[in-house]
Amino acid sequence: MTPFIRLHPADDVLIARAQLVGGAQVENIAVKGLVPPGHKVATRDIAAGEPVRRYNQIIGFASKPIAAGEHVHTHNLWVGENGGDFARDYAYGADVKPEPPKREATFMGIKRADGRVATRNYIGILSSVNCSATAARAIADHFSRMSNPAALQDFPNVDGVVALTHGTGCGMDTEGAGMQILERTLAGYATHANFYGVLVVGLGCEANQINAWLAHSSLREGDTLKVFNIRDTGGTRKTVERGIALIKEMLPAANRVQREPCSAAHITIGLQCGGSDGYSGISANPALGAAVDLLVAHGGTAILSETPEIYGAEHLLTRRAVKREVGEKLVSRIKWWENYTRVNEGEMNNNPSPGNKAGGLTTILEKSLGAVAKGGTTNLQAVYEYAQPVDAHGFVYMDTPGYDPVSATGQVAGGANMICFTTGRGSAYGCAPSPSLKIATNTALWQRQEEDMDINCGEIIDGKASIREMGERIFRLVLATASGEYSKSEQHGYGQNEFVPWQVGAVM
Repeated sequence: MTPFIRLHPADDVLIARAQLVGGAQVENIAVKGLVPPGHKVATRDIAAGEPVRRYNQIIGFASKPIAAGEHVHTHNLWVGENGGDFARDYAYGADVKPEPPKREATFMGIKRADGRVATRNYIGILSSVNCSATAARAIADHFSRMSNPAALQDFPNVDGVVALTHGTGCGMDTEGAGMQILERTLAGYATHANFYGVLVVGLGCEANQINAWLAHSSLREGDTLKVFNIRDTGGTRKTVERGIALIKEMLPAANRVQREPCSAAHITIGLQCGGSDGYSGISANPALGAAVDLLVAHGGTAILSETPEIYGAEHLLTRRAVKREVGEKLVSRIKWWENYTRVNEGEMNNNPSPGNKAGGLTTILEKSLGAVAKGGTTNLQAVYEYAQPVDAHGFVYMDTPGYDPVSATGQVAGGANMICFTTGRGSAYGCAPSPSLKIATNTALWQRQEEDMDINCGEIIDGKASIREMGERIFRLVLATASGEYSKSEQHGYGQNEFVPWQVGAVM
């Protein structure tokens, strides 16, 4: 193997496969100084203000002259005075291609009475407001397999009882965007296929009134959806006792489910990347994209999100939009984010994070170009706002923040029954009630944090596997996990604390 990776013949940079030292030869160019693994080295002299290309796409502009062989990073590369404001050809639908031949993989799923198919079988407890979070958690704690293993020993087909609480629900405009998003998110979880039943616990005086939420969400109480308030129940102790009693009533029916062969068309994956590095766009993200292409061919659905982290690469998605209005909706969300960050005295290039930069990423444009690779190569079928129900099949987009817990919460609310999460810097994450698979971008991370990682795409960097081979492995792991095999994050008990609805608007 060469000590570097060239991604496109027209690129101005190469990526270090391992640390490069001063004097090392890279395509007959002498490296100047140390270049860490995953970082970039210039292949030619670049003048100040000149665009710099990786993936044959602009990742930024030279903030000062860069000599051939020099390390290209934050000290000499930036996005320019106008951020990501440079010409991008949206060419709506230009790259749309025929749908792939349909294939028919199966997994062992759980069929609900209404025809939906689950990958897990939980009972959930949602809080309407932060004030009821402690009571909701106390109810779930009673059924914890760690602290009270006897509570569920007679119910082996129930994956657990989880409390999903949050820090909002009051101090907000009852008719505003923030409340609408919270209501959509809670409704998505309350009706999620991976929950057999759900309790919703409120305080009683909050802005997010449970009765109003039920009406706005077209929901009503029944055998598998119970709601009540601490004020009406008579206090915290009585609320916890009532919640425990209601779950005990649900458990026998919840336990009667059986897994059976189901089409992979019932799998919906939320695509995430967190703690990205210079290898993300070379190994794990395109490998996940290859798995997405396989899933789509089998009739399944994949949701790409994190709008601030596709910024500058959105033109690669609009070209795949099946209709012009689908591409235009994506661009309108980009414009919303530009205004949102401006109003809050920020900018889109507040990304990458310090950890991303340490791993070799320099600008949001570079990060975004690697991030969109998670979406594979098939047509973009639809664009959704945060936590909206995803009703299309195939590759779709949901507008979310880049912060992973918030983003994945929206995807699960939209119907994702699994999360696939790539990482290069190391991340520990779960997302009840949907299992989360962690995909390492490099072997060093895999070796250091194997107890949290489900698969190692560092084999691509090491020359031991192709992107296609790793995509097939990921797809097979998706089927196995959807069939009940626990992910690493599930084994560690992650998932309850990562429920984070997006808070938009003023805190009143």
